[in-house]
Amino acid sequence: MADRFDHRLTVTGEFAGRYDEILTPAALAFVAKLDNAFAERRRELLDVRRHRRERIAAGEEQLDFLPETAAVREDASWQVAAPAPGLEDRRVEITGPVDRRMTVNALNSGAKVWLADFEDATSPTWENVVGGQLNLYDAIRRDIDFESGGKRYTIGEDPATPVVRPRGWHLVEKHVRIDGRPVSASLFDFGLYFFHNAKRLVAKGLGPYFYLPKLESHHEARLWNDVFRTAQREIGLPQGTIRATVLIETITAAFEMDEILYELREHAAGLNAGRWDYIFSMIKTFGDAGADFVLPDRADVTMTVPFMRAYTERLVQTCHRRGAHAIGGMAAFVPSKDPEANAVALEKVRQDKQREAADGFDGSWVAHPGLVGTCREAFDAVLGDEPNQLAVLRDDVAVTAADLLDVASAGGEVTEEGVRGNINVTLRYLDAWLRGTGAAAIHGLMEDAATAEIARCQVWQWIRHDTKLTDGTVVTRELVTEWLDEELAAVRADLGDETRLSDARELFVETALGEKLPGFVTTGAYARYLTNATV
Repeated sequence: MADRFDHRLTVTGEFAGRYDEILTPAALAFVAKLDNAFAERRRELLDVRRHRRERIAAGEEQLDFLPETAAVREDASWQVAAPAPGLEDRRVEITGPVDRRMTVNALNSGAKVWLADFEDATSPTWENVVGGQLNLYDAIRRDIDFESGGKRYTIGEDPATPVVRPRGWHLVEKHVRIDGRPVSASLFDFGLYFFHNAKRLVAKGLGPYFYLPKLESHHEARLWNDVFRTAQREIGLPQGTIRATVLIETITAAFEMDEILYELREHAAGLNAGRWDYIFSMIKTFGDAGADFVLPDRADVTMTVPFMRAYTERLVQTCHRRGAHAIGGMAAFVPSKDPEANAVALEKVRQDKQREAADGFDGSWVAHPGLVGTCREAFDAVLGDEPNQLAVLRDDVAVTAADLLDVASAGGEVTEEGVRGNINVTLRYLDAWLRGTGAAAIHGLMEDAATAEIARCQVWQWIRHDTKLTDGTVVTRELVTEWLDEELAAVRADLGDETRLSDARELFVETALGEKLPGFVTTGAYARYLTNATV
């Protein structure tokens, strides 16, 4: 159904249920004002991304710390804004999609912060995007009580602080158009949430807080900062009311941590170490760079391999030098009914969180309420009654450009099990995503879009470089196609007939088996399958 609000803005998504409470003329006008102001800069920056990646791939640019911003890195005097209300203590953060049940469960989980995720954990169907905004609207007003399966869902007395992750700059919302062009998904997600809830959150003693995904440069951070300033001015909030935590999940952003914080300093809350997307970015950036950049099995690329340690230790050092929080990576384990398996997995989670706490992180992520206690215990042991570790400056860390780029330090091997596992998990995740689920429990882990991206990119890289398996077999397109059909049959037998596995296979072939590596699997899939789709 199309609904034209004025001669320029058109909504093609259906107005179902209470959608008109979110998609009001005033809210859409606010989104349109933001998009009109910043759409051209956004497109220009995306072009810069693409051209830079092409130069790096062609060997025309060496990735390094920027000489033109050396003064920012070397100036020890500047700091980001002080921690905002509700963000002083972030020792446990739970992440997840913005469906109604997850909204209540996450707020009640015992975590300090809930990352309400419109990006990797949400399949961007129109229903999920607008329904997620409605769930947040109701939760902030404590009007979200409901019953399901004989269970009553209601928000408790000490809920987590909501922090919203809008979709990245590279994505658009095709159901809303201005002069025929789709609006930025980033500005759509941010704009609706901010317009409806910012003043209400401030009145509750909190504020409009955000996680910013997929940034590749400080120029993209500057764009967000200008968006924040415009949004606050438009609705009459003091500058600096917004707080944003940036996910450092691209290799180019890892070289610009100081600069990103500097651009956002009046609004900056911290940086986060996004593991899978960071590895995904490594392959996208250096996929053609030779054998030294070929990664082993995904399970072998742990947070303790040297190039990942360099990235996370530099993140802590940079954040604390500037008074910003450093937030650790995801624990994705999903508790099961098998007590022995749970014990083994929880011990791994415990060790991971203990390492992060010892490294100076101020908190970390979990994907399931059942992991909140394990994460909290690890950070409690280090923090005690202190809300954070901002005083831990990590002056012992001295990370070079070579350290960040030392992919060969990962070691490890590529195995048939690793290749098949990547194929299997990509098929399962894309099937779930196409059916409207962006966070899916697969093989005991809560997987999101980053999983599918790293898994299919690794397969592409192994084919590209004629990688040998442990038994000497060379990974070829023909071999992967053979295993793809075998894994497809196995997954189909497991999931039954009501799937989107045929479409998932087609997407895998297009984005993992071609000559060139597409930037994202989700962009094309969204345009082809989810625009005006009903799930």
